[in-house]
Amino acid sequence: MPKGKLILAINLISSLFSWSQDELPTAYARSVAQVLCSPEFHGRGYVQKGDSLASVYLSEEFNKLGLKPLKGTYFQEFAHDVNTFPGKMTVIADGDTLLPGEEYLVDPSCPSVNLILRFKKISPAEAVQKAMLQKAMGEVVNGGRTNAFLLDLRTATADTLKMLNGIPEMLASFAHTVVWTNQKLTWSVSSEQLPYPLLQIIGNVPLNKEIAIDIQSEFIKKYRSRNVIGYLPASKRTKRTIVLSAHYDHLGRMGVQTYFPGANDNASGTATLLAVAKELAKTKRKVNYVFIAFAGEEAGLVGSHYFTEHPLLKLKRIRFLLNLDIMGSGEEGITVVNATKHPEEFQLLQKINTEASLLTQVKSRGPAANSDHYWFSEKGVPAFFIYTMGPNKNYHDIHDTYENLTFAETNDLIQLITRF
Repeated sequence: MPKGKLILAINLISSLFSWSQDELPTAYARSVAQVLCSPEFHGRGYVQKGDSLASVYLSEEFNKLGLKPLKGTYFQEFAHDVNTFPGKMTVIADGDTLLPGEEYLVDPSCPSVNLILRFKKISPAEAVQKAMLQKAMGEVVNGGRTNAFLLDLRTATADTLKMLNGIPEMLASFAHTVVWTNQKLTWSVSSEQLPYPLLQIIGNVPLNKEIAIDIQSEFIKKYRSRNVIGYLPASKRTKRTIVLSAHYDHLGRMGVQTYFPGANDNASGTATLLAVAKELAKTKRKVNYVFIAFAGEEAGLVGSHYFTEHPLLKLKRIRFLLNLDIMGSGEEGITVVNATKHPEEFQLLQKINTEASLLTQVKSRGPAANSDHYWFSEKGVPAFFIYTMGPNKNYHDIHDTYENLTFAETNDLIQLITRF
């Protein structure tokens, strides 16, 4: 398209999205994110069915925005195994009760346990040498004075940490294991249980004598989760469809007192998804738009995998999929996964951004299996995964809160997405 016609087209589209201060998409996106991050949804995980509570809220929002249910319902149910922590969560080191999420994390595969750990300390040098590691393991496993491993990684270099990848999990298959670390505490979700507990404790906590742990976990087989799906039909009948997606689940609770709000990951993406739907609902549409809020992403892209194996629309009809994850900032622009796989579409995205002076940068990245776009790409559906970049580095921790979201570029992001 000649440059003049492109600018004209952009200006025409801009007129569709002229907002008063009260109508700015940021306001609606903020309201949705704040609700999703609230304690009532328990971190949108599996304790207290937090993800199911969030799915009901999202289906109600879909209905308010005028999105129609696909196949007669907003929900697509599926089952998956998951390890949860619904009850006691106490760790006492040398008489001091530690703060969950701040001073320690239990591994998401941790079983229930109530005992006192007397540990054998293992240095990085011992851990990387097979003979020394086997000797230390023998002292613990064969029932001496100690019943646990203490892997001291406080002084380990980045290269050493890479070499030790998988060692803590291996140790925990033999005995109770504690990792003493200066690395950021980052949690996740597991679909299995280890035979012994595995904990991470931050490096400034003294560990001199023993650690008392009382942890309640519950392994749930075939837990029922559900994707939330709605669509906006084209103004005139057509098979051409564009899909926009974001996962709404997060990590849930680690005990009664601690939950992970999952604000940037991914209340922000879900909120942006709904804000885009709200804007597109006002327009005359030449294609069908399907909006999918996926469950089970943190458990291993489970919801999107289920959808691609049991699609509610023919995948070959999907002209493009835009997946939105970590959308709460944008001060430093966005990164587009699969940009190298779809260079023409990526150039179009960059051109729109430049012509309209929206984001500071639209950065290219190659294919990666790091969000729900992946299974669609594997099925041959053209797809981008977009995430924002900015000063907010909270990720899979208790500090990823609504209060730490800026939504600095939400209005520009929505303009870029709708124009694209």
